[in-house]
Amino acid sequence: MPVVIRQPGVVLTDHLFQVPLDHAAPHGEQIEVYAREVAAAGKERSDLPWLLYLQGGPGGRAARPLGRDSWLDRALDDYRVLLLDQRGTGRSTPATRQTLPLRGSAAEQADYLSCFRADSIVRDAELIRRRLLGEQGQWSLLGQSFGGFCILTYLSLAPEGLREALITGGLAGLRSSAADVYRAAYPRVARKNAAHYARYPQDVEAVRRIAGHLSAAPAQLPGGGQLTVRAFQSLGLLLGSGSGSHTLHYLLEDAWVRGSAGLELSDTFLTGAQAQLSFAEGPLYAVLHESIYGQRSVDPGPTAWAAEQVRSEFPEFDAARAWRAAPRCASPER
Repeated sequence: MPVVIRQPGVVLTDHLFQVPLDHAAPHGEQIEVYAREVAAAGKERSDLPWLLYLQGGPGGRAARPLGRDSWLDRALDDYRVLLLDQRGTGRSTPATRQTLPLRGSAAEQADYLSCFRADSIVRDAELIRRRLLGEQGQWSLLGQSFGGFCILTYLSLAPEGLREALITGGLAGLRSSAADVYRAAYPRVARKNAAHYARYPQDVEAVRRIAGHLSAAPAQLPGGGQLTVRAFQSLGLLLGSGSGSHTLHYLLEDAWVRGSAGLELSDTFLTGAQAQLSFAEGPLYAVLHESIYGQRSVDPGPTAWAAEQVRSEFPEFDAARAWRAAPRCASPER
């Protein structure tokens, strides 16, 4: 029997599905895919249309609801929502630093990860749709960021299973390579930096001091890694979210503490930086993110770390110069 949980205003039902690791070999190795059904309290037995939510990422598990929160509050007026932990994430069979070594060599791990792309996610969803709605049943899609990429794949592979598709972000360019995407991204990140420093001009000197300190000696993070200048630049990813500029500012506010050897970067700052930079909760993002911008119709070859290649075209992002002049740009890379 599926587990059913009640929260304020909602009823949550767990679902676990067995799906092929490789849909081209349906009788081969199987993995598990988890999904959480969400219905408005009082409507859990109503004949509502289904809405499948496809999370951004790749590598992000579906949101964990806290009652009728966020966009769910509106969606539950009209739909029964299915929150999918895409394969490799959340409560689905995980693909992490702990599980991947079980697959064997690096080449064998890469072959395994080739089964975690959007096409496999869509085929998982189609199996789930047929099991929940029947062969002729249709559902609606809502995709955020990488979820939008998955919707485009769904529309290509199995449009007959869909009533409608709603994309809040994530439209792949049909004529753009990964390098083209990054060439467009770097100037946008520069503008985000400029806007941040206009909002918080005191952060110019704060960032310069931290970059100079890290250039002389990278800092040890609480988890054992090192915070280098380039890793520090990667905190610029925060500027891509609505409240990220404020989060970055408050993180910088707590940067320094006077210890036995004088001023040093505080544990509060280092812990906060580590939390922002860690991929522990979504390692597939680090492995697969750039590849989602690959378009074989544009460039049949690998993306080949396009972000790093394109970086050299924008010298203002050169980490070695970050502490020598007033900082202007934090890197969009992670």
